[in-house]
Amino acid sequence: MWSPTEEEKYGVVICSFRGTVPQGLVLELGETVQILEKCEGWYRGVSIKKPSVKGIFPANYIHLKKAIVSNRGQYETVVPLEDSVVTEVTATLQEWAVLWKQLYVKHKVDLFYKLRHVMNELIDLRRQLLSGHLTQDQVREVKRHLTVRLDWGNEHLGLDLVPRKDFEVVDSDQISVSDLYKMHLSSRHSVQQSTSQVDTIRQRHGEACRMPVPHHFFLSLKSFTYNTIGEDTDVFFSLYDVREGKQISERFMVRLNKNGGPRNPEKIDRMCALFTDLSSKDMKRDLYIVAHVIRIGRMLLNDSKKGPPHLHYRRPYGCAVLSVMDVLQSLSEIKEEKDFVLKVYTCTNENEWCQIHENIIRKSSTKYTAPSSNYGLIISLQLLRGDMEQIRRENPMIFNRGVSVTRKLGFPDVIMPGDIRNDLYLTLEKGDFERGGKSVQKNIEVTMYVLYADGEILKDCISLGSGEPSRSAYHSFVLYHNNSPRWGEIIKLPIPIDRFRGSHLRFEFRHCSTKDKGEKKLFGFAFTPLMRDDGTTLSDDIHELYVYKCDENSTFNNHALYLGLPCCKEDYNGCPNIPSSLIFQRSTKETFSVSTQLSSTKLTQNVDLLALLKWKAYPDRVMDILGRLRHVSGEEIVKFLQDILDTLFVVLDDNTEKYGLLVFQSLVFIINLLRDSKYFHFRPVMDTYIQKHFAGALAYKELIRCLKWYMDRSAELVRQDHIQEAMRALEYLFKFIVQSRILYSRATCGMEEEQFRSSIQELFQSIRFVLSLDSRSSETLIFTQAALLNSFPAIFDELLQMFTVQEVAEFVRGTLGSMPSTVHIGQSMDVVKLQSIARTVDSRLFSFSESRRILLPVVLHHIHLHLRQQKELLICSGILSSIFSIIKTSSLEGDVVEEVEMMVESLLDVLLQTLLTIMSKSQSQEAVRGQRCPQCTAEITGEYVSCLLSLLRQMSDTHFQHLLDNFQSKDELKEFLLKIFCVFRNLMKMSVFPRDWMVMRLLTSNIIVTTVQYLSSALHKNFTETDFDFKVWNSYFSLAVLFINQPSLQLENATPPKRKKILDKYGDMRVMMAYELFSMWQNLGEHKIHFIPGMIGPFLGVTLVPQPEVRNIMIPIFHDMMDWEQRKNGNFKQVEAELIDKLDSLVSEGKGDENYRELFSLLLLEKIEQETWRETGISFVTSVTRLMERLLDYRDCMKGDETENKKIGCTVNLMNFYKSEINKEEMYIRYIHKLCDMHLQAENYTEAAFTLLLYCELLQWEDRPLREFLHYPSQSEWQRKEGLCRKIIHYFNKGKSWEFGIPLCRELAIQYESLYDYQSLSWIRKMEATYYDNIMEQQRLEPEFFRVGFYGRKFPFFLRNKEYVCRGHDYERLEAFQQRMLSEFPQAIAMQHPNHPDDSILQCDAQYLQIYAVTPIPDNIDVLQMDRVPDRIKSFYRVNNIRKFRYDRPFHKGPKDKENEFKSLWIERTTLTLTHSLPGISRWFEVERRELVEVSPLENAIQVVENKNQELRTLISQYQHKQMHGNINLLSMCLNGVIDAAVNGGIARYQEAFFDKDYITKHPGDAEKITQLKELMQEQVHVLGVGLAVHEKFVHPEMRPLHKKLIDQFQMMRSSLYHELPGLDKLSPACSGSSTPRSNVLVSHGPMSPESIKLVHRHSPLNMLGSVRHSSSSLSSHTSSETGNLVILTDSSVGETAEDMYHMQASPSTSSLSSTHSAPSQMINSAPSSARGSPSLPDKYRHSREMMMLLPAHRDRPSSAMYPAAIMENGQPPNFQRALIQQMIGPCKPCSDPNLSVAEKAVPAAPSSWSLDSGSREALPFLSAHAGSVLAPPVPPRSLSHGHYSLHFDAFHHQLSDAPPALPARTLRKSPLHPIPASPTSPQSGLDGSNSTLSGSASSGVSSLSESNFGHSSEPPPRTDTMDSVPSQAWNTDEDLETPYLPVRYSLSEPDVLESLKSQPCRSHSAPTGVIPQDTMDPPALPPKPYHSRLPNMENEEGMMIEDDDKHRPLHRKVSQPVSAGKEEQARVAWEHGISEQ
Repeated sequence: MWSPTEEEKYGVVICSFRGTVPQGLVLELGETVQILEKCEGWYRGVSIKKPSVKGIFPANYIHLKKAIVSNRGQYETVVPLEDSVVTEVTATLQEWAVLWKQLYVKHKVDLFYKLRHVMNELIDLRRQLLSGHLTQDQVREVKRHLTVRLDWGNEHLGLDLVPRKDFEVVDSDQISVSDLYKMHLSSRHSVQQSTSQVDTIRQRHGEACRMPVPHHFFLSLKSFTYNTIGEDTDVFFSLYDVREGKQISERFMVRLNKNGGPRNPEKIDRMCALFTDLSSKDMKRDLYIVAHVIRIGRMLLNDSKKGPPHLHYRRPYGCAVLSVMDVLQSLSEIKEEKDFVLKVYTCTNENEWCQIHENIIRKSSTKYTAPSSNYGLIISLQLLRGDMEQIRRENPMIFNRGVSVTRKLGFPDVIMPGDIRNDLYLTLEKGDFERGGKSVQKNIEVTMYVLYADGEILKDCISLGSGEPSRSAYHSFVLYHNNSPRWGEIIKLPIPIDRFRGSHLRFEFRHCSTKDKGEKKLFGFAFTPLMRDDGTTLSDDIHELYVYKCDENSTFNNHALYLGLPCCKEDYNGCPNIPSSLIFQRSTKETFSVSTQLSSTKLTQNVDLLALLKWKAYPDRVMDILGRLRHVSGEEIVKFLQDILDTLFVVLDDNTEKYGLLVFQSLVFIINLLRDSKYFHFRPVMDTYIQKHFAGALAYKELIRCLKWYMDRSAELVRQDHIQEAMRALEYLFKFIVQSRILYSRATCGMEEEQFRSSIQELFQSIRFVLSLDSRSSETLIFTQAALLNSFPAIFDELLQMFTVQEVAEFVRGTLGSMPSTVHIGQSMDVVKLQSIARTVDSRLFSFSESRRILLPVVLHHIHLHLRQQKELLICSGILSSIFSIIKTSSLEGDVVEEVEMMVESLLDVLLQTLLTIMSKSQSQEAVRGQRCPQCTAEITGEYVSCLLSLLRQMSDTHFQHLLDNFQSKDELKEFLLKIFCVFRNLMKMSVFPRDWMVMRLLTSNIIVTTVQYLSSALHKNFTETDFDFKVWNSYFSLAVLFINQPSLQLENATPPKRKKILDKYGDMRVMMAYELFSMWQNLGEHKIHFIPGMIGPFLGVTLVPQPEVRNIMIPIFHDMMDWEQRKNGNFKQVEAELIDKLDSLVSEGKGDENYRELFSLLLLEKIEQETWRETGISFVTSVTRLMERLLDYRDCMKGDETENKKIGCTVNLMNFYKSEINKEEMYIRYIHKLCDMHLQAENYTEAAFTLLLYCELLQWEDRPLREFLHYPSQSEWQRKEGLCRKIIHYFNKGKSWEFGIPLCRELAIQYESLYDYQSLSWIRKMEATYYDNIMEQQRLEPEFFRVGFYGRKFPFFLRNKEYVCRGHDYERLEAFQQRMLSEFPQAIAMQHPNHPDDSILQCDAQYLQIYAVTPIPDNIDVLQMDRVPDRIKSFYRVNNIRKFRYDRPFHKGPKDKENEFKSLWIERTTLTLTHSLPGISRWFEVERRELVEVSPLENAIQVVENKNQELRTLISQYQHKQMHGNINLLSMCLNGVIDAAVNGGIARYQEAFFDKDYITKHPGDAEKITQLKELMQEQVHVLGVGLAVHEKFVHPEMRPLHKKLIDQFQMMRSSLYHELPGLDKLSPACSGSSTPRSNVLVSHGPMSPESIKLVHRHSPLNMLGSVRHSSSSLSSHTSSETGNLVILTDSSVGETAEDMYHMQASPSTSSLSSTHSAPSQMINSAPSSARGSPSLPDKYRHSREMMMLLPAHRDRPSSAMYPAAIMENGQPPNFQRALIQQMIGPCKPCSDPNLSVAEKAVPAAPSSWSLDSGSREALPFLSAHAGSVLAPPVPPRSLSHGHYSLHFDAFHHQLSDAPPALPARTLRKSPLHPIPASPTSPQSGLDGSNSTLSGSASSGVSSLSESNFGHSSEPPPRTDTMDSVPSQAWNTDEDLETPYLPVRYSLSEPDVLESLKSQPCRSHSAPTGVIPQDTMDPPALPPKPYHSRLPNMENEEGMMIEDDDKHRPLHRKVSQPVSAGKEEQARVAWEHGISEQ
């Protein structure tokens, strides 16, 4: 049964609970729980973290804590019953824990570790506090440490500052705002101080002076380690002041035996001393602990002969020092003893013994010797604070150890009454003695005795140091052989006071001989009495004593014999007639010096003082004695304070008439002496005296009389020093008066009460009289008044002892009222007067409400006057805050309505005025940084704000009511409201309180909202109807808006505990203000129109606050505004314009969210539904909502770590919206510039130029002036347009889009010409010319284009369910683009098919990306078809100004013919039209329209053959027109590709498919097309003939075998077509290989058109643009294992030998067109991502580059024999080359030729997955045409179609300066990722058995080759991968170079291959033709390749390494090569391939 708990209410979880039972509450270790019910070992309750969730948990998992339960029952609250500091620490640690982990995540490591340290300290301190074993002082100390650490952590973590009082968090409700402000200030101060926290006791205003805290050092000698002296020692410790050069303490003496232990066994562990009474000033001195070690034993330590063994001397040994400053910090921090080791240094020269400590401190190392070992004194030190009583209480252990109290030499700072001390300190300074006829100097020992008057030696009156008992005689230490010893040893003489008079000291001097018997021989003595004849003691000075001769026989029994002699010079002068016949003769050459210092409370060295204390002895001199008291030194007076005061009052009683005034003056002198800072500490002594020792019952009458007499004379006297002194002494005079009256009253039972009262009344009249005098004429009078005002508040407490509160208050009021007002007195008096008022307010008197009612009016009157004149603001604010503090405290106990009323009347208005003035000043100062420091201004502002808030907070309804009723007119009320609203606004705008003063800020907000609620009714009542006042209302609205937007009120940003705390205390003040605002808006009625459009922006800002309730209240106001404007103007254009304007800036500031957009639309549409202007309203709201969508997207993109693409897309979207939908030109232009900046940042210069062009187009060539806008100055429209044009031209230039820049150059040229500005005209024309040059000369890369579909609702609005075409970056291939898109949308899922998605995907809450490559369809076909136009020009038009793109998907219609798949293979062609052409203002545009057509198999065949013919014609024509120089490889390969494919069945497949009778009968409509195909085939034969003729003309002798092979195959091809197309045999004579006529067909072609270069070999890289790119029978599964792989063999010297590529034979089934199938046209534009340095690709795409890495790099990277260098036009590879590379490599990408057949595009998805990374942009340095590099394809992935076994090399344009990164090496075997389809063509979609995915032999291409050659090799053959050491090459593109002839081999399976592999290592390879290597021995290295890594060498079976021997050998232009090179190359291919296979 569950029962409510009684006691068990609060607990802490001590073991985590997983909540595995039904209703279980999950609890973490350390959480706190509130328990509601219990049942059999289980509790039911809530976690304080989540108070809404109730559940059960086991009772034994909870540690219960005591708690206070309030409001028992369902809603009870529980507060733990523990120290509030502990609770705070707990809560803070829990809050920090979360933030602490975040620090680690954010890499703020330093703070992370510091905070961890502080948290551990807090936990430890909290544990100590909870232990309950600490004393009160320790608790205070622990709390101080805790709070310092809490505040430190809060500040560093950016949390709120916690205001505290006595370490406890203050409750802001319990104290006034002013006090709260001060606590914040002091907490802030303590946080800043916390780093260097030292206990400094600051004297607070109004606090009684504190007793100074004495410090004490506890010193304990642990041991004297490594003591090797071997004799007893005395160690003396003392404190030494280096600056003063003197000892400041007595000595502490420890006697040790020769083993280093205490001589007295009882002293073990008790060798300790307490150096007492060190003041704070002493602690700041440069103090050292000095230890002198004196040994007791032989004269010389190491000489046993010196001196008899039984005689022991005190001899100096060594010294040790320790700097107190160095250890003070560490001693202050710890509370226990700390050990130190003091090294003992020995003295080098005994004569300097007295200075050894100074030498050690000064480090004069020549004067002392360091110890050989680390031996020394081990001491422990501890610093203690407090008076001795406290020390004894707190540290009983110290005193139990028999500690020796070691005092200061002199008095402590305060001598308390009852402290009796009588010590004389004597220092043995030095002596000068005669040698006495000896050859060596003496060893002198001094013996001293204290003798009483009767000659008796006083026992125990000599102390060598504390810690040892006093003795009767003193023996000095002996300095060896020194006649002028300097001792410097201090001895204390504690002589009893009664024995002091008449005593004297006698010093006896002996020589300690080390010879003879070693006796000590007396040879002289000196003496000095302790007191002079006049009763004064020996003065504190050095006394040089006379030395008298004597010997051992002399007797001192009769001391009178020598006492009559003079002891020193002064003495000698005193007694001139000394008989010369005395026994003792003075030795005139010898002297002896001692110094004394007296520390006595009973003995004085001052004659005048002595006379006063003994005044009765001199009755006739009393007047003189009293007068001379002023000349006695302060130290003497304070020492004998009690005695002097007693004497004075006795004198006064003796004769009041005679001595009254003098005693009064003496008393004033003594009182003022105690005001001196030096003697300030003696005031407590005076207080104690008055309270306990004073006995002058009659004194008061005389004191009052004298005081009044002084005051009354102040008007007449010119010199008023004594009057001022009396005024300053007022406090103590009154203390004496009151105490005296109390004593009198007590003695007489209250007699003469009336006389006393009336005398006090009269005294006050005199005081008023003094204050009311006009002091302007007399400066002395000012000082008198000032002195009186300063002392005046101090007498209140005394008066309260005798009078009632009201009486005293009346006295004070009269006095304060008698002061002249500000106008009449000077500045300095002002301050004094206010300080007096301040002290009055701080006094106890003011805390009584009875006195406040009397005093407040006069106080407020003075403050009011000062504030009016803006004088002494700081003091006034202090007074006010004190008043508020008192009133707040009183309001908690009683009623303060009346006082508050007074303050409101007097202060409110003037406070507001003052604040406005201060705030405006501080704002202007911020601009100017004026005279007063900003800190002060801020402080004054803070003070006054807190005063105003205090006042407002005390005001109740009645106060506000009275206030508002008291205004005489509406103007006054208006002025008041404007002032208070303005102050409130400034409060929020200027942020008077720092950000972390959350308590203060919230309280301020609370007071403001409360005040505004009171004032809004007055505003509504007085200024709504006829008296409507726009200014006041506007001020009100601005205030409300500012209030709601305050950062401190945005609770959404606060942590949950903080939010809960604020809501519990204040509620959500934004909502309160919003209701207030809304109701006031509704009250406006028809006046609302005045606030349209002005308040739209501010109200919009309020609605954007993320508080649902505020939004619900405020959004309907917009409907209201629209309605009112509609009524007035018939439309709401203003509302619309303003709303849109403001929305943009507010959303960009981070306000608003998706919920707001929905709510805005919902609320307004709902309201608008009922209106007549419904339609316009709805369209407006809709467009605003859509704008908001875009703005939010834009903001999210900008603030997130979004990619440039997203940001740009977003900006374009928003920009277009501003232009097209809401037509806001200015916003449109702003976003144009934002977009331009983004493009520049992303280095999209062309796009940046197009973007700026938008603005340029808005401008005209006119002189209209334009205002300053954005970064443009004010200028004419013409100038701005010119500037823009120049900038745009510059950007087009940087983006290499010169064609776009040229029209602008022309436009500018026209303008310059019309203005005759020939200089600019010349410049622009030159620019234009440069651009034409650039077009012809500079290399430009053709970009790829990718179609991207964004599906799903999770995409930003501007992308959602749309498709775009994107222009790729340089070198960016499909896979790289896919990666980029996926990284931009990490949540997105890649779709694996190209089909259009269905609704389920479009509407789902996810992100789907569909990406494939598309082919551009150029608009400008004409240029592309002109033969003579260079390819550099054409390439621009192929990929620019493109608006249409297409991609093809092959599919089979009807049954598929197994024999010939071409019959049923159709192409689905999709054409995409964009909204704008690319490039444009963005890199991507949305697809506007899609068209789908199907291309029949026959049409496809026609397009393929036609394109191939065009390609061949162009190439041949380029050779004919000498556009292609030298190297004929390209033509060779092209011809070979077509002829070989035809022989193997390429065209034959078409013949079979379409010339078949069945086909013709089934498709009668195709007759015309069939004829067309026949004609094209015939044309192809004809073109090939012409091509062979050209080839024969240019072919190199060494390539003849290839040419011969081509002619043979051409014959075969003709004959295969002969049956179908009769007449072919009559074609070209080139067949014979002899003549090379140029046919008319070819002559008609201009320079090579890339469009026409479409000829490719099936197994070669020449798979060109026009080729049929779907699987054909020529590529079917019949491919033999040898031919399935293209292996290209080249030799390094013969980069151009095409034959090397064809060491294989095609299977008979391949037709003449097979070459055209080797790769899809879609691949054409896709350069490998790595070619552009794309960092990573899925594994599936890596094979190609891994293959690449497997090749040995002889010069740089394998280059294709097909594209030798000589083909370059101006160093730029022609376009077909690009096509070629990409066919073999690229992702499926539609070809750019508009004439391509559909079938060409039928491409499977994955070819790119192993594409060789050859670049399509700048020719890539790592694919150089260095021969000898061999390439074999890797195993293709499963989805490859057969066409991809060909590998393509890029003859690259060797621009060394511009090397793109090399390819990263990757392992071949990796699990493939599923790529996004490269094109919509699915590999499975339409190929028959020859398709690689369906046929087994497709993938066997590689394996069959490798197996046939190396399948059985047990190890991979070796390879070298040294890609770095490649000599740089220079391409020579202008010469035809001869090529060495190579034997040709057609089959890889020939046996030579294996032989050559076994027999020979790789031989040297010469450079490719067209390469002129530099003739240097050490060619320069290529630029580094960032992504290139080497693969390790591997050895083959023989262990032989194959190296590129000649890689560094300079090669010459003509290099012959041995015949065997061909074999080597084949072998090489084989082993390379073997490696790839393995």
